[in-house]
Amino acid sequence: MKNEMKPYDLEERTFLFAKRVRCFVAGLSKTLANNEDGKQLIRSSGSVAANYIEANESLSKKDFAMRIKISRKEAKESTLWLRLIKYDGIKDRDKEKDILIQEANELTKIFSAIVEKTK
Repeated sequence: MKNEMKPYDLEERTFLFAKRVRCFVAGLSKTLANNEDGKQLIRSSGSVAANYIEANESLSKKDFAMRIKISRKEAKESTLWLRLIKYDGIKDRDKEKDILIQEANELTKIFSAIVEKTK
């Protein structure tokens, strides 16, 4: 996320991550690799948010932990797809990609901390 304050509400933060990823993917050059990696990135970023929402609506502590672990896995996967996407050297896009990678890494760390606290 930009230099602005990040939302404390993790549901909102994961939603904004998924939304920002979609804007980033829409601006990519249309190569076969970017199209395929972009589709995967859109899926994984959306899954971060969806699984976190499901965790908050979980039926048990075990279900909660599983959903958080899935959110963490999807955040890690988002980082992979972001790293694989090729960009055309436009500084704003380079910066946005770096910001999204940082956010995915921060979300991974947050979910890891939550998993540790649920043990």
